[in-house]
Amino acid sequence: MRTRRKTIYFYKVAQRSLKADAKNVKVLYCAVIIGIVAGLLSSAFRIIISKIEHVREALYGEFTFSFSSILEGTGLILLVIGAILIALFCVKKFAPEAGGSGIQEIEGALDEVRPTRWKRILPVKFFASIFSLGSGMLLGREGPTVQIGANVGKMIKDIFKQPDEQNNPLLSSGAAAGLAGAFNAPLSGVVFVIEEMHGHFKFNFYSVAAIMIGSGTADIIVRFLIGGDPALSIRVFASPDIHEIWLFGVLGLLFSFIGLLFNTVLLKSLQFFDNFKYPVLFFGLGLGTLIAILSIYFPDMTGAGYTTIKDVLNNSFGIWVLIIMFVGRLILSVLSYSSGVPGGIFAPLLTLGVIFGMIFGYVVQAIDPSLIDQTGVYAVAGMAAIFAATVRAPLTGIMLAIEITSNYELTLPLIISTVTASVCTAFLGNKPVYTSLLKRTLLKAKETEVQSVPNS
Repeated sequence: MRTRRKTIYFYKVAQRSLKADAKNVKVLYCAVIIGIVAGLLSSAFRIIISKIEHVREALYGEFTFSFSSILEGTGLILLVIGAILIALFCVKKFAPEAGGSGIQEIEGALDEVRPTRWKRILPVKFFASIFSLGSGMLLGREGPTVQIGANVGKMIKDIFKQPDEQNNPLLSSGAAAGLAGAFNAPLSGVVFVIEEMHGHFKFNFYSVAAIMIGSGTADIIVRFLIGGDPALSIRVFASPDIHEIWLFGVLGLLFSFIGLLFNTVLLKSLQFFDNFKYPVLFFGLGLGTLIAILSIYFPDMTGAGYTTIKDVLNNSFGIWVLIIMFVGRLILSVLSYSSGVPGGIFAPLLTLGVIFGMIFGYVVQAIDPSLIDQTGVYAVAGMAAIFAATVRAPLTGIMLAIEITSNYELTLPLIISTVTASVCTAFLGNKPVYTSLLKRTLLKAKETEVQSVPNS
């Protein structure tokens, strides 16, 4: 009798285990589908944006100022203004949560405090981002692809009728796939979800496997459709001499203040324009006109910054021009994001990091030429350091800088600069930017909910 009871007990345990494993295997299958769909959408998005950028560069490149070209210049300005207004209209009218990068929305969705309306988000985020990024605003493609990928995860969950407990791993898998698709950086996608979203991501073996599968699958699709080259094809630098390693600590310290400055200015700007009476008019007409003019006469001051990074690393600018570019792009990046149109801040941040890193290299080289062999090394380190100082995700910053530039030999300098930047900026009281953005989003949602309740 006792043997029979033990047999029944172990049978039931094995049955429960098999059911649990079947659920987990379904999650992994769903992660493959999420990676495929997110990879296809990321590829289509990147191809369209690339085509638009080539057309825009051709139009601005052929422009020469003269009396007869005034109408042509006016037409270019109107195109930029029109693109910004269309992006703003789509977001305000159909899906307000599609504005900005959307990463804070995904973190809120993982905590089940924000909705994931994929039927609205997917078309609005995709098409509105084409207009906002195509206009030349200082925004990156990674914000849209991450939010699109996460919403693909929700879509697949609903289509295959998975239980609500699978929301977290499937949304996370889509987010990782979206970042991988934006930069050909699969490991960065995985590390970003684990590190930046660690407070929201429910960590277990199968959820980690799901984000790895989603990220890897999306990367395979993107490489097949677009190519396997690094997102930034720049010079691969040799590892710096051990005697100049300490300089990367100094660089990280400086970036801790820059991270504090950027986050503070961004949040103050968002708060200011929340109370601004005519934000659409300002951003559509004012910022649109400014971006169009700069695109004609100083194109490195506009756009996400991929071309700017290459020009900076090619030593195309003197130190004073770099200082002007850094200040100008910082202000324009904040204004572009504050507009509320869809777009990420990764790429603009990486560009600022490269510019300031190069400035640092020039200054140290001017003080003592024997200290630095290659100024470009500090530009690459700057990409990782500014990410660590603003997002407070040093591992993701390191992986992004390495994967998108193929500078694997710079691992040690990147570790030193990112750790210093993230730790020092934390001591300064600087909170991770997406944590602050999510807190702001929840506060606004609560205020809207209170206002919508009729007075008793």
